[in-house]
Amino acid sequence: MLSCAGTRTRPARAAVALLLAGALASLAGCGDSAPTSTLGLDASTPSTRASCASAVLETLSRVAQRIYHQGVRSERTKVALRLIGRSAALREAVRTGDPVAARAAAQALLATHHMTNVRVVRDGRVLAEVGAPQALAPLYGTIAAPGGARASVTTSVWAVSGVVAETHGMTEASVLLREGDRDIAGEPRLGTRPLAPSGTFTLNGMRYRYTSFPIKRFSGAPAREYLIRSQSSTADVCGPTEQDTVVRVLSRIARRVYEAEGGHRTLAQVRRVQRDGALLRAVAARDPAATRKAIEDLLTQHIVRLRVNDAGGKLLSDVGGPDVLAPVRAPLDLDGRTIGDFVLSIQDDEGYLRLTRRLVGLKVIMRTRAGIVKNDLGPDPGRVPTSGSFSYRGERFRVYTFAATAFPSGPLTIQVLVPIPYS
Repeated sequence: MLSCAGTRTRPARAAVALLLAGALASLAGCGDSAPTSTLGLDASTPSTRASCASAVLETLSRVAQRIYHQGVRSERTKVALRLIGRSAALREAVRTGDPVAARAAAQALLATHHMTNVRVVRDGRVLAEVGAPQALAPLYGTIAAPGGARASVTTSVWAVSGVVAETHGMTEASVLLREGDRDIAGEPRLGTRPLAPSGTFTLNGMRYRYTSFPIKRFSGAPAREYLIRSQSSTADVCGPTEQDTVVRVLSRIARRVYEAEGGHRTLAQVRRVQRDGALLRAVAARDPAATRKAIEDLLTQHIVRLRVNDAGGKLLSDVGGPDVLAPVRAPLDLDGRTIGDFVLSIQDDEGYLRLTRRLVGLKVIMRTRAGIVKNDLGPDPGRVPTSGSFSYRGERFRVYTFAATAFPSGPLTIQVLVPIPYS
């Protein structure tokens, strides 16, 4: 049974124009809604149950909108558009009006894994439409081919499943995408009942709070992304004041980002290393040169550093970036016996810094025993407390510190600085 209560609000609207010189021009993505209010201004007013729940959901909504915005304007969209603009095969297919060639060119673009969908239309006729069955945040443009032929192109870097998984992983909220009163993807499914942009509802006897923001489907149809948390889970992160609540929510997300880099996200890469025949043969033979070659081949996908030992613990090879975090250790087995082990990482310190800055809006300082290895704050930050308030060049922050692990072992201290106010 579903009962709803909420207030209809005016959806925020924004259009972002993206231009790419050359063959692809006049690109635009819609659906990003930059928050205009700020959070965490008041550190003195006690938090109530209602104000805490609102602060939690609004903070999570800021993060979710940052994630969605990666499909509107980001490094990901720049790369995708650049690849489309440089596709000589696609321009030639547009010139000739050949749908077979256009589809092959579009499939080749999808094979780069930098986009989820490509749709090409010339003279009102679809030349090619390939990609995920559902996608979001469409980008529109025009391909100018030799001889004056032109075609419109629509692309996306965000599959529906990707947005739901990424947002849930970051926020721990249930994520539901809806077009009007119809569920598109995510959980919990609410059927065709109308749902206001924000409010509360009861489902199967449990009370939930939710908020939402506007998004756009690949088809161009408007939709909304809902973030849903149970009343009890919202209360778990409440602080004495709104500012404390905002800091708790964002600090928890920053830690989850780190833990994911050494957790479930690594499993596919661990299995890939353990099944690599070239590496297993090299380690069994205790051949450092062959081990290094096998590692270099493995580093082409997602792994940023890989260190391999033989069965006696002797180092065979260690290849990758110098500043790497969240190491994962696993054995190497061949024909039923352990022939060695390895340590890998899928994220470096710079990558973690950029993720927390881009998707969460935080600044980060990382330290090992040797000193600062990454500093997102600026030159000469001085002594930064492990917690509490901190000011730097006129900016105010709240600090959260947690212990991490450097590669291949040893302590790494991560200090997360939450801007006050947060927006």
